[in-house]
Amino acid sequence: MTRYEKGKETLENIQERSVEEIFKDLEDIAPDLSRFVIEFPYSEIYTREELDLKTREICTVAALTVLGTVAQLKDHINAALNVGNSPREIVEIIMQMSAYCGFPKSINAMVAAKEVFAQRELLPLE
Repeated sequence: MTRYEKGKETLENIQERSVEEIFKDLEDIAPDLSRFVIEFPYSEIYTREELDLKTREICTVAALTVLGTVAQLKDHINAALNVGNSPREIVEIIMQMSAYCGFPKSINAMVAAKEVFAQRELLPLE
């Protein structure tokens, strides 16, 4: 299996969408960028044995919260749910990040989480 095939399989299992759908916005401007993402993080990092996908996704949610990248954050909140993180765990990690990135980024991340939860009919949280 090539790095691309391995990364594609991992990404599609986490996201439950095709690689083509995930990277459609890059297709006509930077198709190599999507290939880089597939071959490096999803083939080389996400498949390492030291951490499970649940841990990797909650770490990614935390990192994207701190960076303030809402578009990618929504994808990874979905992925976190797909690999076994609960909505409560996601809310807690976003709340914890407020100490490191400030309230504006945490609020934006929480709004992104709420949108994902609403789409998946997970609201209201108990």
